[in-house]
Amino acid sequence: MPPSTQVPPFWPAFWRGFRVMIPLWLGMVPFAVAYAVTARASGLSVWETQMMSLTVFAGASQFAAAGLFAGYGAAGGASALGIVATTFLLNARHLLYGLSLSRQVTLTRPQRLIAAQFLTDEAYGMVTVKGGQEPGGPSFGYVLGAELSLYVVWNASTLLGALGGAVLPSPEALGVGVIFPLAFLGLLVPMLRGRVTVLVALASGLAAWGLSRVLPGGLVILLAGVGGALLGAWLTGKKTAVQGAGA
Repeated sequence: MPPSTQVPPFWPAFWRGFRVMIPLWLGMVPFAVAYAVTARASGLSVWETQMMSLTVFAGASQFAAAGLFAGYGAAGGASALGIVATTFLLNARHLLYGLSLSRQVTLTRPQRLIAAQFLTDEAYGMVTVKGGQEPGGPSFGYVLGAELSLYVVWNASTLLGALGGAVLPSPEALGVGVIFPLAFLGLLVPMLRGRVTVLVALASGLAAWGLSRVLPGGLVILLAGVGGALLGAWLTGKKTAVQGAGA
């Protein structure tokens, strides 16, 4: 079913999207701080550390880039092309996110560019699940509110880490590493309706686990997502054919 053509008022939808992300702030803060500490230890200035969060806004890619910057220019160290290629592979999953959101939200071309810049795993997950509660489905205001909710927290926490992260405990010590996996499991469980969705989820999870042993995280999610979608389409088509033959 195509998205509704009725566009709700921007600001009410924006603040609903902003608030829906608040439970994930607790997991965002320590990892932004950890990124900042890593970047500073790799030789980046406070300004350079902050600019990466303002312009890149991709946790895994920023961690990888910060680590690679430590060896940039040194013999055997990372090259500029290597840094770009690594961050690209880590963010390859956003291709799937964008395709999925384009089927749920009616956006103009400028809105697509803005939404793409601030898109994250967490925002995509919450918009996909919680956005269905919006009148007429999620709007641009709702999507942007969810995205900027994390953007503000991530950048504020980056500044905190860049200025004083050396005296703060590590995320591992705080035990916050389980927050995001648990949040995504909480989003996934209500969507498991029927044997097909359960089978696709299990197959995709096992494929992602296996691929993660040899490939970067972003590419793993992209391949597992495409494979899961193809499996789901094949199983759904087979189920429909069987039901049609039995009618």
